[in-house]
Amino acid sequence: MRVFVVGNISVDETYVINEIPEKGASVHGQKINQDLGGKGANQAVILSRCAINTTLIAATGNDNQGQWCRQKLAQESLTLFPDESLYCRTDTSLILNTADGDNAIITTTTAADSLSLADIQQALSSADPGDLVLQQGNFSLEKTAAVFRCARKLGLLTVFNPSPVKPAFCELWPLIDLLVVNRGEAEFFTANPANPAEAACRFQAAGVTSVIITLGADGVYLASSRQHIQVATPQCHVVDTTGAGDTFLAVMLASMLRRNADEPEKIDLQRAGQAAAITIGRSGTFSAFPSAAEMVSLLKN
Repeated sequence: MRVFVVGNISVDETYVINEIPEKGASVHGQKINQDLGGKGANQAVILSRCAINTTLIAATGNDNQGQWCRQKLAQESLTLFPDESLYCRTDTSLILNTADGDNAIITTTTAADSLSLADIQQALSSADPGDLVLQQGNFSLEKTAAVFRCARKLGLLTVFNPSPVKPAFCELWPLIDLLVVNRGEAEFFTANPANPAEAACRFQAAGVTSVIITLGADGVYLASSRQHIQVATPQCHVVDTTGAGDTFLAVMLASMLRRNADEPEKIDLQRAGQAAAITIGRSGTFSAFPSAAEMVSLLKN
């Protein structure tokens, strides 16, 4: 089974600041890192390190940053499509980290917007029924919906991680086999911040088959066609939370696929939590992800 990650690639620039600035504020900060990023690239890299056959459908610009991104991705065991850079600037994410491990992220979408639906459909034409399509919130509603409709016509499983959030994404729930959101995103879409079980039920009532809501230190909630459970996540020393959600999602999917399952179970959430703890305990994005060797060991447990 293959996973087609349809998303973005960016250059992540990380700055340390004392606190997230309020509107109109100017604050001092220190640039501490430049790394490969983008939720699409993050999730594809981790999936490939879990020995999952992964194709990343994402664009880079024809600038020095785009060339640098492609060189970094060439070191991973994944397929990148399109083969060539597009005539635009490569996307960039500005990451603001506070001393307590919190973060805020500003991301451009120039290259992601330049990736045409025809390019995406061409890449998906090689998929087999039962393969999986994973999207994030980097595209417009229209493009995101078109990709999922294409996936459904091809008999592919659809996974959606709607970050950054857009209110109109609510229209997509009937197209989604597995929705993965954090507590804040669940609140955004359901206006129910206190009860993940109720939020998950609202997603399912709107058409989503299975829902995962990550709850930070409170664990993770799973609502599938077979069960509704809350699973604890391991305690860890917080250095940098950037990329933790991408690590969790990708390892959860990898664990599920390695079991030849079509829905996640408790073991998948536990393994994903362990992997996310590794990422949280390190600084940076790409450089903080578990290695392929760490993934092999974790997925055997």
